[in-house]
Formats: sequence, structure tokens, C-alpha cells
Amino acid sequence: MVKNIFLALGFTLTLIGCTTPAPRYSIDSTSYQATGKNERIQFIVLHYTAENDAESLRILTEARVSAHYLILKKPDARIYQLVPDSERAWHAGAGSFAGRSVLNDTSIGIEIVNDGIAPEYRGQKGYHPYAHFVPFDALQIRKVAQLVNDLATRYRIDPTHIIAHSDMAPSRKIDPGAQFPWQRLYQEYGIGAWYDEADKAEFLNRRTLVAPSVQEIKQAFRDYGYPMNDTDTWDKASRDVIYAFQLHFRPEQPTGEMDAETYAILQALNRKYGG
Repeated sequence: MVKNIFLALGFTLTLIGCTTPAPRYSIDSTSYQATGKNERIQFIVLHYTAENDAESLRILTEARVSAHYLILKKPDARIYQLVPDSERAWHAGAGSFAGRSVLNDTSIGIEIVNDGIAPEYRGQKGYHPYAHFVPFDALQIRKVAQLVNDLATRYRIDPTHIIAHSDMAPSRKIDPGAQFPWQRLYQEYGIGAWYDEADKAEFLNRRTLVAPSVQEIKQAFRDYGYPMNDTDTWDKASRDVIYAFQLHFRPEQPTGEMDAETYAILQALNRKYGG
């Protein structure tokens, strides 16, 4: 009996000693490439923090919210990366743009330290005018220009996909606000989307023709990418979209009301960018 046990044990040990290691297979990433693909990162979303430097850093590094990049107010030469580009940051929240929701998955978030609404106007109801927003420092804008230009080039981001937080969540957010210089970024740095004045003037001159319906105007917003509803009235949700559009493309007069100039700008943008 004992002899049989030792014989069986020896046979088992022999089998173990003769086991061949599983082969390792190499990954070939060069021989073939699919064409049906695109960049994971398709949007850049710009925000203001509505906090000072210290509190912005604390919230964005310790709380349940984050951003890929942070531009402080202090005059240093740094742009702070808080989340790698390859990872998802929690900056966008609920909303959509250009037919895509869950923008955290497909965007880079950039937070800029800025008070947003001046303290004396906070808590005021209704749509804030241009003067209620706090300007950005010139150094911050130069940093934004460098960063956004680098990211847009690296990830081949469409100009119309460089957006405000308010563009994708118009009923929740108003950042980066009316004082963020979208037109300057476009004209001086070639960043983002902007309309041509000649096209705007042409569409304004057509305003004496047959007036567009509410649905036609709303479709034009959707064509550009805004999350506009399809009701037949300018309800609160619709006016929130108008206000967000005006914050971006007519910041000196953001009213939340539909007018001829706003529609002309929207038409000019759709002509230029194929909306």
C-alpha cells in the first residue's frame, strides 16, 4: 500500500516537472489597421470655477468633481494637469451637444479660476447681463489659447466642438460666462468657431421676408449642435438654450429672447460649418 502511494506520488511529480509553460503571443499593432475609428476625445469643454485658487484646487483634487486641466489666477507660468487625457474626468455632468450625451467620456475639461458672477449680483433671478460677469485675466487667456490649440491639434477636434459648459447644459450652467473672449480666441489664435460678419449681415437683410416658424428656428439650433427641444413655444428650456448661445456668440447682449440678430448669427454659423 505504502509502496503504491510512493509510486503514484512519483508519477505525479514527474508529470508536474514535465509541464510545458503556456506560450506567450505577441501583439501586432502594425501589420493591419482599421479605418472605422476616430479619436476618443471629440470635445473640449471650458468652465469657470466660481472659486479662488485654493478652493478650486481643493474641490478639483479632493471632491467628487474633477477636470483634466486647471488654470489658476495667480501669475505663474504653469498650466496644471489634474487628470491624464487618457482618463475620464468628472467635469461635464448631464447634458449633450452635437447629438452626443455623457460628454465626460469624450471630452477634455478645462477649469479656469474666475468668480463667475460678481458677488453683488449672485442670487439675482433671471438671465445675467454681460456686466454681471467677472473678466478673465489676460495671462489666463493666453494659457487657455496655448492649451486649447495644442489639444485641438493633437486630437483633431472640430472647431464647433470647442464649447462652453453652458452650451452642453444650458438649463444648469452659465460658465464660462459672457466675459469669456470666444471671439478673441478665434480671431487672434484661430481657436473654436465664429461666424463671418458678411454672412450675418446677409441674413439680417433677409428678415423682411417670410418669418421662420418656431420649429424652423429650433431646428437650426439643433443643426448646430445645441440640445434644443421641439415644442412649439419659447418655453423656459428653449430660452435657456438661446441664452447659452448668446453667451457664446453675442455676449454683450445675452437676453434669453429670440431676435433677428441671434437668428442671423445662428444661420451664419450653420452656413460656415455645415450645420
